[in-house]
Amino acid sequence: MLLSNNIKLRASCDMRLVDQYTGFPFSVHKTEIRTFSPGDFTMFAPETPYFMRRSEFEGSPYLRDDRLTIECIVTVFKMPHVTETKSFPKIDMPQPDMTENVSKLLEEMTGFDVSFIVGGETIEAHRFVLAMRSPVFKAELYGSMQEARLGECITIKDMQPAVFKALLHFIYTDSLPSGEDTEMIRLLLVAEDRYAMDRLKLVCQSILCEDLNVDTITTTLAFADRHNCHQLKDACLEFIKLSNFMDDVVGTQRLKDLKATCPSFVVDEQGKRRKFS
Repeated sequence: MLLSNNIKLRASCDMRLVDQYTGFPFSVHKTEIRTFSPGDFTMFAPETPYFMRRSEFEGSPYLRDDRLTIECIVTVFKMPHVTETKSFPKIDMPQPDMTENVSKLLEEMTGFDVSFIVGGETIEAHRFVLAMRSPVFKAELYGSMQEARLGECITIKDMQPAVFKALLHFIYTDSLPSGEDTEMIRLLLVAEDRYAMDRLKLVCQSILCEDLNVDTITTTLAFADRHNCHQLKDACLEFIKLSNFMDDVVGTQRLKDLKATCPSFVVDEQGKRRKFS
């Protein structure tokens, strides 16, 4: 088969002597799996010859009445023949669309069941969506803090209509409106603190962190300290450590502002700079 088909084969060979008394074979030499090619006879023989003394051989059970039986067991390992690979059928899972469906409630402006008066402007929403996203809204609309029955308006004080609308946008879409400036992000953080929306807090802190520079650092640090934005505050302090900010603001109002916000931090940083100067 090897020669006629002109193909390569992987095979092993086991040479055995048969016990003439018991009929059981004894393996004398067994090769590892080798690749045999047509016309290449170098792989057929053992790599090292195997010899036995004549006296030992004649006294062995393998020779009896001048009879010797040698077995050669050749094992051919066939390579799998793959013509086509097929996978089991499957049905692709669709992407989650709950946020998209909820956001349509706000876009289509239908089914509103609660109204808010914000800065003299009436803004409508859905009670169950607000309650789902904010424990404060849930308490106000359904719990012991219930402020409005169906058909009544809730007045929101100390908040601009644009901020409340941006807050609703996040509640319905889990994202912020595009193009919001730094001041709006800060106002949303204040609103978050009012309505206990932890995810909004993290999103806003991340945006303000990306906006850190020598012009915004003191204002952002003071804001983070005032509104308990611990991660943003830590980012501000790390920014100051890794930059030349302390050297750049010596004798300026910004250093005074920084001392008012984090006096111990300023003392430590000034001490380090004096030590290595």
